Order: sequence, then structure tokens, then C-alpha cells
Amino acid sequence: MKSKILELLATKEGKNIVLALELAKGQKIELGALDLSFANLKGANLKGANLIGANLRGADLEGANLIGADLEGADLIGADLRGAELRGANLVGANLRGANLVGANLRGANLRGANLFLADLKGADLEGANLEGANLKGADLRGTILEGLKINQAPTGEKK
Repeated sequence: MKSKILELLATKEGKNIVLALELAKGQKIELGALDLSFANLKGANLKGANLIGANLRGADLEGANLIGADLEGADLIGADLRGAELRGANLVGANLRGANLVGANLRGANLRGANLFLADLKGADLEGANLEGANLKGADLRGTILEGLKINQAPTGEKK
């Protein structure tokens, strides 16, 4: 089973990745930090997916369903997350440097310590999100919904 899952993941095609993650649910298979860099996951249903430490650098996640997904420590540098559903997602310590989050739904998401340097958050919904300690330097927040936002002690320095 593990070899089939790893084979599907290696294709970096959205439907195969979703299938692999679905097969891994309930299995005692340690996928570790997945390399899904530049993968095509446009519109993929990754609700509740375990993507801790995953490499999603440059991935196309436009319109993807990542509700409740665990993306702690994930590398999302330059990822396309336009219109993505990230309600309640765990993005603690995630690197979203230069990511496109235009119109993304991040209600109640945990972005504590996340790097959002130069991220495009125009029109994103951050209501009730936790941005404590997050790096927002150079981020575009025009039109962003910020009600109930937790943002204490956000650093202004650049994280690389």
C-alpha cells in the first residue's frame, strides 16, 4: 500500500495526490514531509489533510479545499492559493513568502509565527485568524477582512 501511495504522490498531479492522501487516511503510513513542489492541485479537495512540513513551494492550489488541513511548518513559498478555502487550517510556522492568497478564506486559521512576507492577501478573509508572531512585512492587505484578528507581537523583520 505504501509503495502505491508514494507512486501516486510522485506524479505531482492533483487527482493522484488527492487519491494518495485519501488512501493514507486511517493507515499507519508515515508520509513525512511530502515534496509536492510545483504540483497541480487546482481545486483539489484536501479537507483535513495532514500536510505537516510538506514542500508545496510554487504549487497551484487555486480554489483548493484545505478546510481544517494541517500545514504546520509547510513550505508554501510562491504558492498560488487564490480563492482557497483554509478555514480552521493549521499554518503555524508555515512559510507563505510571496504566496498569492487573493480572496482566500482563512477564517479561524492559525497562522502563528507564519512568514507572510510579500504575500498578496487582497480581499482575503482573516476573521478570527491567529497571526501572533507572524511576519506581515510587505504583505498586501488591501480589502482584507480583519475582524477578531489576533495579531499580538507580530514581528516586522524579514524572515527568509
